[in-house]
Amino acid sequence: MTTPFPDTPLTASGDLSTLIIPRARDLGEFEVRRALPAPQRQLVGPFIFFDQMGPAEFEAGKGIDVRPHPHIGLATVTYLFKGRIRHRDSLGTTQDIEPGAVNWMTAGKGITHSERLPDDLKGPHSMSGIQTWVALPKDQEERDPDFTHTTADALPMIEDQGVSVRMILGSAYGMSSPVQTSSETLYGDVILAPGAVLPLPDNHEDRGIYVVEGSVKLADKEIPPAQMLVFGDGAGAVQAGPEGARLMLFGGAVLDGPRHIWWNFVASSKEMIEAAAEDWKRADHGRFALPPHDKDEFIPLD
Repeated sequence: MTTPFPDTPLTASGDLSTLIIPRARDLGEFEVRRALPAPQRQLVGPFIFFDQMGPAEFEAGKGIDVRPHPHIGLATVTYLFKGRIRHRDSLGTTQDIEPGAVNWMTAGKGITHSERLPDDLKGPHSMSGIQTWVALPKDQEERDPDFTHTTADALPMIEDQGVSVRMILGSAYGMSSPVQTSSETLYGDVILAPGAVLPLPDNHEDRGIYVVEGSVKLADKEIPPAQMLVFGDGAGAVQAGPEGARLMLFGGAVLDGPRHIWWNFVASSKEMIEAAAEDWKRADHGRFALPPHDKDEFIPLD
Protein backbone atom coordinates (compact mmCIF):
# COMPACT_ATOMS: atom_id res chain seq x y z
CA MET A 1 0.00 0.00 0.00
CA THR A 2 1.42 3.39 -1.01
CA THR A 3 1.47 6.31 1.40
CA PRO A 4 1.75 10.04 0.74
CA PHE A 5 4.17 10.25 3.68
CA PRO A 6 7.02 7.77 3.01
CA ASP A 7 9.88 7.23 5.43
CA THR A 8 12.26 10.17 4.98
CA PRO A 9 15.40 11.07 6.95
CA LEU A 10 14.94 13.97 9.33
CA THR A 11 16.36 17.30 8.23
CA ALA A 12 19.50 18.51 10.00
CA SER A 13 19.79 22.12 11.12
CA GLY A 14 22.51 22.58 8.52
CA ASP A 15 19.86 22.16 5.81
CA LEU A 16 18.08 25.30 7.00
CA SER A 17 18.70 28.30 4.77
CA THR A 18 16.96 30.70 7.18
CA LEU A 19 15.54 30.74 10.71
CA ILE A 20 13.20 33.67 11.41
CA ILE A 21 11.89 34.67 14.84
CA PRO A 22 8.86 36.92 14.26
CA ARG A 23 8.54 40.41 15.68
CA ALA A 24 5.64 40.69 18.12
CA ARG A 25 3.33 43.69 17.81
CA ASP A 26 0.68 44.56 20.39
CA LEU A 27 -2.41 45.95 18.63
CA GLY A 28 -4.25 46.61 21.88
CA GLU A 29 -6.93 43.92 21.71
CA PHE A 30 -4.60 41.19 20.46
CA GLU A 31 -1.01 40.40 19.49
CA VAL A 32 0.38 39.88 16.00
CA ARG A 33 3.65 38.08 15.22
CA ARG A 34 5.15 39.21 11.89
CA ALA A 35 7.56 36.77 10.26
CA LEU A 36 7.70 38.23 6.73
CA PRO A 37 9.12 40.45 5.45
CA ALA A 38 12.21 39.96 7.63
CA PRO A 39 15.79 41.27 7.51
CA GLN A 40 16.95 37.75 6.64
CA ARG A 41 14.40 37.16 3.89
CA GLN A 42 11.91 39.28 1.94
CA LEU A 43 10.16 36.45 0.09
CA VAL A 44 9.62 32.71 0.46
CA GLY A 45 8.29 31.61 -2.90
CA PRO A 46 5.73 34.35 -3.64
CA PHE A 47 4.92 34.95 0.07
CA ILE A 48 5.99 38.46 1.06
CA PHE A 49 3.95 39.03 4.23
CA PHE A 50 3.17 36.53 7.01
CA ASP A 51 1.37 37.43 10.24
CA GLN A 52 0.12 35.17 13.01
CA MET A 53 -2.98 36.83 14.53
CA GLY A 54 -3.75 35.99 18.16
CA PRO A 55 -4.81 33.75 19.74
CA ALA A 56 -7.05 36.27 21.46
CA GLU A 57 -10.17 36.26 23.61
CA PHE A 58 -12.65 39.10 23.06
CA GLU A 59 -15.47 40.40 25.19
CA ALA A 60 -18.91 40.75 23.65
CA GLY A 61 -18.98 43.52 21.05
CA LYS A 62 -15.20 43.65 20.64
CA GLY A 63 -12.94 42.09 18.03
CA ILE A 64 -10.97 42.75 14.89
CA ASP A 65 -11.92 46.08 13.30
CA VAL A 66 -9.82 47.08 10.29
CA ARG A 67 -11.23 50.06 8.38
CA PRO A 68 -11.21 50.16 4.55
CA HIS A 69 -7.69 50.43 3.11
CA PRO A 70 -6.09 49.88 -0.33
CA HIS A 71 -3.78 47.26 -1.86
CA ILE A 72 -1.93 46.80 -5.15
CA GLY A 73 0.31 44.10 -6.62
CA LEU A 74 -0.61 41.24 -4.29
CA ALA A 75 -3.20 38.69 -3.27
CA THR A 76 -4.27 38.40 0.36
CA VAL A 77 -4.99 35.06 2.01
CA THR A 78 -6.96 35.03 5.26
CA TYR A 79 -7.01 31.65 7.05
CA LEU A 80 -8.53 31.21 10.50
CA PHE A 81 -8.12 28.56 13.20
CA LYS A 82 -10.81 30.13 15.41
CA GLY A 83 -13.32 32.93 15.07
CA ARG A 84 -15.06 34.72 12.23
CA ILE A 85 -14.22 37.91 10.29
CA ARG A 86 -16.44 39.84 7.87
CA HIS A 87 -14.70 40.89 4.65
CA ARG A 88 -16.09 43.71 2.51
CA ASP A 89 -14.37 45.07 -0.61
CA SER A 90 -14.70 47.62 -3.40
CA LEU A 91 -16.00 44.92 -5.79
CA GLY A 92 -19.14 44.80 -3.65
CA THR A 93 -18.21 41.55 -1.89
CA THR A 94 -19.43 40.82 1.63
CA GLN A 95 -18.13 37.47 2.85
CA ASP A 96 -17.48 36.01 6.29
CA ILE A 97 -14.36 33.90 6.70
CA GLU A 98 -14.52 30.95 9.11
CA PRO A 99 -11.98 28.34 10.24
CA GLY A 100 -10.62 26.14 7.46
CA ALA A 101 -12.01 28.24 4.60
CA VAL A 102 -10.08 30.57 2.30
CA ASN A 103 -10.65 34.20 1.35
CA TRP A 104 -8.38 34.88 -1.67
CA MET A 105 -8.44 38.53 -2.70
CA THR A 106 -6.38 39.60 -5.72
CA ALA A 107 -5.60 43.30 -5.59
CA GLY A 108 -3.92 43.65 -9.00
CA LYS A 109 -4.05 47.31 -10.06
CA GLY A 110 -6.07 48.27 -7.00
CA ILE A 111 -8.70 47.15 -4.50
CA THR A 112 -10.00 48.40 -1.15
CA HIS A 113 -11.29 46.19 1.66
CA SER A 114 -12.17 46.09 5.34
CA GLU A 115 -12.11 43.31 7.93
CA ARG A 116 -14.61 43.69 10.74
CA LEU A 117 -16.35 41.92 13.57
CA PRO A 118 -19.57 40.43 12.10
CA ASP A 119 -22.68 42.29 13.26
CA ASP A 120 -24.35 39.06 14.37
CA LEU A 121 -21.43 37.89 16.54
CA LYS A 122 -22.84 39.06 19.86
CA GLY A 123 -21.15 37.15 22.68
CA PRO A 124 -17.58 36.61 23.87
CA HIS A 125 -15.46 34.89 21.24
CA SER A 126 -11.97 33.69 20.31
CA MET A 127 -9.90 34.58 17.27
CA SER A 128 -6.66 33.19 15.85
CA GLY A 129 -5.31 32.67 12.37
CA ILE A 130 -2.76 33.56 9.72
CA GLN A 131 -2.82 36.56 7.38
CA THR A 132 -0.51 36.35 4.36
CA TRP A 133 0.20 38.34 1.22
CA VAL A 134 1.33 36.67 -1.99
CA ALA A 135 3.20 38.97 -4.40
CA LEU A 136 1.91 38.81 -7.97
CA PRO A 137 4.20 38.10 -10.97
CA LYS A 138 5.12 41.20 -12.99
CA ASP A 139 2.66 40.36 -15.77
CA GLN A 140 -0.18 40.15 -13.21
CA GLU A 141 0.58 43.23 -11.10
CA GLU A 142 -1.85 45.49 -12.99
CA ARG A 143 -4.58 42.96 -13.67
CA ASP A 144 -8.17 43.60 -12.64
CA PRO A 145 -8.92 42.88 -8.98
CA ASP A 146 -10.85 39.77 -7.98
CA PHE A 147 -12.17 37.92 -4.94
CA THR A 148 -12.96 34.24 -4.39
CA HIS A 149 -14.15 32.36 -1.31
CA THR A 150 -13.54 28.62 -0.93
CA THR A 151 -15.25 26.68 1.83
CA ALA A 152 -13.34 24.33 4.11
CA ASP A 153 -15.04 21.22 2.72
CA ALA A 154 -13.92 22.15 -0.83
CA LEU A 155 -10.22 22.02 0.11
CA PRO A 156 -8.55 18.61 -0.26
CA MET A 157 -7.35 16.99 2.93
CA ILE A 158 -5.37 13.85 3.70
CA GLU A 159 -4.74 12.01 6.98
CA ASP A 160 -2.17 9.24 7.35
CA GLN A 161 0.38 8.07 9.93
CA GLY A 162 -0.53 10.80 12.42
CA VAL A 163 -0.22 13.54 9.77
CA SER A 164 -3.14 15.70 8.63
CA VAL A 165 -2.72 18.17 5.75
CA ARG A 166 -5.36 20.55 4.38
CA MET A 167 -4.22 21.97 1.01
CA ILE A 168 -5.02 25.69 1.09
CA LEU A 169 -3.16 26.73 -2.07
CA GLY A 170 -1.15 24.87 -4.69
CA SER A 171 -0.26 21.19 -4.62
CA ALA A 172 1.62 18.63 -2.53
CA TYR A 173 1.31 14.97 -1.51
CA GLY A 174 -0.86 14.20 -4.55
CA MET A 175 -3.43 16.91 -3.69
CA SER A 176 -4.24 20.20 -5.45
CA SER A 177 -6.26 23.10 -4.04
CA PRO A 178 -9.10 24.40 -6.22
CA VAL A 179 -8.05 28.01 -5.48
CA GLN A 180 -6.57 29.54 -8.65
CA THR A 181 -3.30 31.35 -7.95
CA SER A 182 -1.20 33.58 -10.21
CA SER A 183 2.04 31.60 -9.78
CA GLU A 184 3.19 28.25 -8.41
CA THR A 185 2.30 28.35 -4.72
CA LEU A 186 2.49 25.96 -1.77
CA TYR A 187 0.34 26.51 1.31
CA GLY A 188 -0.99 23.89 3.70
CA ASP A 189 -2.39 23.59 7.23
CA VAL A 190 -0.61 20.66 8.91
CA ILE A 191 -1.46 18.94 12.19
CA LEU A 192 0.99 16.35 13.55
CA ALA A 193 0.38 13.80 16.28
CA PRO A 194 3.20 13.46 18.86
CA GLY A 195 6.26 12.04 17.12
CA ALA A 196 4.67 12.05 13.64
CA VAL A 197 6.99 12.80 10.71
CA LEU A 198 6.19 15.18 7.85
CA PRO A 199 8.32 14.73 4.71
CA LEU A 200 8.81 18.12 3.04
CA PRO A 201 7.42 18.16 -0.52
CA ASP A 202 10.14 18.23 -3.16
CA ASN A 203 8.11 19.72 -6.04
CA HIS A 204 8.66 23.39 -5.09
CA GLU A 205 11.73 25.66 -5.25
CA ASP A 206 11.12 27.32 -1.88
CA ARG A 207 9.77 25.42 1.12
CA GLY A 208 9.21 26.71 4.62
CA ILE A 209 7.22 25.98 7.75
CA TYR A 210 5.83 28.19 10.47
CA VAL A 211 5.31 26.50 13.85
CA VAL A 212 1.92 27.62 15.19
CA GLU A 213 1.57 25.27 18.16
CA GLY A 214 3.68 22.57 19.78
CA SER A 215 7.20 21.99 18.52
CA VAL A 216 9.06 20.18 15.76
CA LYS A 217 12.37 18.34 15.74
CA LEU A 218 15.02 18.39 13.10
CA ALA A 219 17.67 15.69 13.29
CA ASP A 220 19.69 17.77 15.77
CA LYS A 221 17.50 20.65 16.93
CA GLU A 222 14.07 21.31 18.47
CA ILE A 223 12.07 24.27 17.21
CA PRO A 224 9.49 25.90 19.56
CA PRO A 225 6.30 27.68 18.48
CA ALA A 226 6.24 31.04 16.67
CA GLN A 227 9.33 30.41 14.56
CA MET A 228 9.69 30.21 10.79
CA LEU A 229 12.08 27.84 9.04
CA VAL A 230 13.10 28.06 5.38
CA PHE A 231 14.83 24.98 3.99
CA GLY A 232 17.57 24.35 1.49
CA ASP A 233 17.55 21.64 -1.17
CA GLY A 234 18.84 18.95 1.18
CA ALA A 235 15.93 19.12 3.64
CA GLY A 236 14.01 15.87 4.10
CA ALA A 237 11.50 15.82 6.95
CA VAL A 238 10.51 17.28 10.32
CA GLN A 239 9.10 15.45 13.33
CA ALA A 240 6.54 16.62 15.86
CA GLY A 241 7.62 17.03 19.45
CA PRO A 242 6.08 15.16 22.42
CA GLU A 243 2.90 17.29 22.41
CA GLY A 244 2.40 17.21 18.64
CA ALA A 245 2.42 20.30 16.45
CA ARG A 246 0.45 22.52 14.13
CA LEU A 247 2.37 24.01 11.20
CA MET A 248 1.79 26.16 8.17
CA LEU A 249 3.67 24.64 5.22
CA PHE A 250 4.34 27.27 2.56
CA GLY A 251 6.49 28.35 -0.38
CA GLY A 252 6.40 27.83 -4.14
CA ALA A 253 8.29 29.07 -7.16
CA VAL A 254 10.83 31.85 -6.64
CA LEU A 255 9.28 35.13 -7.78
CA ASP A 256 10.51 36.95 -10.90
CA GLY A 257 12.65 39.49 -9.04
CA PRO A 258 12.54 41.42 -5.74
CA ARG A 259 9.61 43.58 -4.72
CA HIS A 260 9.16 46.96 -3.09
CA ILE A 261 6.78 46.89 -0.14
CA TRP A 262 5.47 50.03 1.53
CA TRP A 263 2.40 50.36 3.74
CA ASN A 264 -0.26 48.16 2.04
CA PHE A 265 1.35 48.25 -1.40
CA VAL A 266 3.61 45.71 -3.15
CA ALA A 267 5.14 46.34 -6.57
CA SER A 268 8.14 45.66 -8.79
CA SER A 269 8.79 49.43 -9.09
CA LYS A 270 8.77 52.35 -6.67
CA GLU A 271 6.87 54.40 -9.25
CA MET A 272 3.86 52.06 -9.04
CA ILE A 273 3.77 52.46 -5.26
CA GLU A 274 4.14 56.24 -5.45
CA ALA A 275 1.27 56.45 -7.96
CA ALA A 276 -0.96 54.31 -5.73
CA ALA A 277 -0.15 56.46 -2.69
CA GLU A 278 -1.05 59.63 -4.63
CA ASP A 279 -4.36 58.10 -5.68
CA TRP A 280 -5.27 57.12 -2.12
CA LYS A 281 -4.51 60.66 -0.92
CA ARG A 282 -6.97 62.18 -3.42
CA ALA A 283 -10.36 63.24 -2.13
CA ASP A 284 -12.05 60.59 -4.29
CA HIS A 285 -9.22 58.03 -3.78
CA GLY A 286 -8.70 57.75 -7.55
CA ARG A 287 -8.76 54.07 -8.57
CA PHE A 288 -9.56 53.00 -5.00
CA ALA A 289 -13.31 53.15 -4.50
CA LEU A 290 -14.44 52.39 -0.96
CA PRO A 291 -16.47 49.22 -0.32
CA PRO A 292 -20.11 50.10 -1.09
CA HIS A 293 -21.25 48.48 2.17
CA ASP A 294 -18.49 50.04 4.30
CA LYS A 295 -17.71 53.54 3.00
CA ASP A 296 -18.20 55.84 5.97
CA GLU A 297 -14.56 55.75 7.10
CA PHE A 298 -11.13 54.63 5.93
CA ILE A 299 -7.50 54.36 7.02
CA PRO A 300 -5.58 57.47 5.85
CA LEU A 301 -2.15 57.23 4.30
CA ASP A 302 0.62 56.86 6.91
